[in-house]
Amino acid sequence: MDLKVLAVSFSSEDRNGRWSYFRFTTTRIFFLTDKKHKSFFGATVSQQGGKMRQYSSVFKDESRLDINYVPPSLPHRTFQLDLLNQFFRSLIESPGKMAQRVLITGRIGTGKTVLSQRFGLRITRDAREKGINLQYVHTNCRECKGSLFLILQRVISKFHPHFPKRGYSAEEILQMLIQILDDQDLYLILTLDELDALIRNGGSEPLYNLTRIQEDRPDAPRRLSLICILREIEHADSLDPSTRSTLQHNTIHLAEYSRSQLLDILSDRVSLAFRVGVVSRDILSLIAGLASFEGGDARYGIELLWRAGKYADVSRLVEVSAECVRRAAASVYPTVHKDVVSALQVHEKLFLLGVARRFKQTGAVQMSMGEAEESYAIVCEEYEKRRLGHTQVWKYVKDLSAVGIIESRLSGVGQRGKTTMISLSKVPASDLERELVKVLSVGGK
Repeated sequence: MDLKVLAVSFSSEDRNGRWSYFRFTTTRIFFLTDKKHKSFFGATVSQQGGKMRQYSSVFKDESRLDINYVPPSLPHRTFQLDLLNQFFRSLIESPGKMAQRVLITGRIGTGKTVLSQRFGLRITRDAREKGINLQYVHTNCRECKGSLFLILQRVISKFHPHFPKRGYSAEEILQMLIQILDDQDLYLILTLDELDALIRNGGSEPLYNLTRIQEDRPDAPRRLSLICILREIEHADSLDPSTRSTLQHNTIHLAEYSRSQLLDILSDRVSLAFRVGVVSRDILSLIAGLASFEGGDARYGIELLWRAGKYADVSRLVEVSAECVRRAAASVYPTVHKDVVSALQVHEKLFLLGVARRFKQTGAVQMSMGEAEESYAIVCEEYEKRRLGHTQVWKYVKDLSAVGIIESRLSGVGQRGKTTMISLSKVPASDLERELVKVLSVGGK
């Protein structure tokens, strides 16, 4: 819904899917959705001297940042992808001789889902080239409410879209699925994502039925293979020993991504989703650091990257700024609360105000301790306070880092000597400045 204030604004989309925004003599606050994302954002564009000026988005294809997008390559998961290919090699070399079961484990954002989906695309392509009728089906157990009946119903609908939604038990649907695979000379790799939902709801029985269905037909081709995805291997402890042993026979564990690995992943997505030169290395490093702090969560990093791009578009920037990243981080996980700021000592507030203002003015990703102290001195003069010495200010930096308002680290390669570098990533500098000015005006002087 549009809210007309003092102007009329409208948008158009060019052949490359980029939005152009125009404003005439009044303003309209509005929300848009693009065709590839179900997300909303507002925008304005200016007109000067009666001439319309087109704004070009920082994105070239933002669908490449969608949670369901499967990129052509997976940085730092090549070994695991090759391992999956080895586990399922027999399905291509001697189809029907044996079924395979693989368990993939790892925390949120370690690439479990996209690894499995990338493998599915590869193996179905290889099978097609060899004339083998093999299908890959990816299902999410949580979306199916942990119900084997709903999972199998979703799978069988891939082959029979009008299959009845009621009237059969899960066991009957499983038998029908095997019959369909036989009738079509088809081999199926079924991925059960978020398997913990199925285990919690049904215990060992659903997995027992899936893994043992073909034992009742020893001379028939092995049609059904499984990939199971779990965040924590401990979820399998509640299974009976036989089912657990079968499930854990081939396990691939995905470790958390390191900061440098996240940087590679984000750089890869930037090349796919953004126009050249709009996301700098410093900005990528800032986002990688935030994702690393969240447990090496690549999904979180990609979400921040997309949101930061949206904030850049809304602000009509030619590149993604550090402030865009801060706003993105605050919108995903608001981490700095007003009560935390209010509880700070006066000189902590003054120091933080100087830092916020410098980041706002410079647009930098980080600043040195010396630069922060210079800004602090200016604020002290403004508020008629005597500045404190380096030792006390350095202690404030450590305290502010401990509560999560700023981040601090020793300078690395490319800088002379050793100094403390300060960054602000979890709250927009302008928001922090506004809150500090308000607090200081009430009782900070």
